[in-house]
Amino acid sequence: MNSGLNWAVFFQPVVDGEPLLWYQTLISGLYFTLALSLVAGLIAFVVGSLIGVFRTTSSKKLVFIGNAYVEIFRNIPLIVQFFLWYFVVPEFIPPLKEWSIKQDPTLVQFVASVVCLGLFTASRVAEQVKSGIQSLSRGQRAAGYALGLTEFQTYRYVLLPMAYRIIVPPLTSEAMNLIKNSSVALTIGLTELTFQTKEMGEDTFRFIEVYIVATVIYATVAMTVNRIMVYVEKKTSVPGYISGGK
Repeated sequence: MNSGLNWAVFFQPVVDGEPLLWYQTLISGLYFTLALSLVAGLIAFVVGSLIGVFRTTSSKKLVFIGNAYVEIFRNIPLIVQFFLWYFVVPEFIPPLKEWSIKQDPTLVQFVASVVCLGLFTASRVAEQVKSGIQSLSRGQRAAGYALGLTEFQTYRYVLLPMAYRIIVPPLTSEAMNLIKNSSVALTIGLTELTFQTKEMGEDTFRFIEVYIVATVIYATVAMTVNRIMVYVEKKTSVPGYISGGK
């Protein structure tokens, strides 16, 4: 390994004679990391909310489905799930396999990563939603029914609006975990930030500089998300619940 730090390596071309520089590859990787985290986060929030509601309804069938979903996705290692979605699932769905063969590999890797990370994180969000709903007094549900609301309407207008405000703090942790877990996508070839960092380190042998920069980037993104969520938390906090205002 070369002695000393050489930050100029980031401004060197990836391949001699080509205009693409190493720092540009890291920016490209950051783009995929952010895009993957954002889209997977939306899937996780929607699916996780649905599964969380299932686990608190009066229907035993829905409770079973919700519990089964959480147990399956939380007890299979994330890296194994990435391999399953990318290599195994298409083999059992011919139209999907045919589509993946015709598409750019990067698109297929991105879609598989979004689905995998989104559904995995949804199992964790479901736990938070369930806890938020169960932390509410039974009187709120009863009040909704007393007003003539259906169970769906009671969740829509009474329980979920309150539950979401209560679980903002734990959702902050899930959002940050989502960003960190996106790095596992490198195992199926997606050129996100960790993948590009690894490639640059192996090609330039400047592992110290490369991983210092990658660490700073990840920390900056995570801290930015944290600050945004803290702001949301302060604006939506409910007095008497978790970190609610006094």
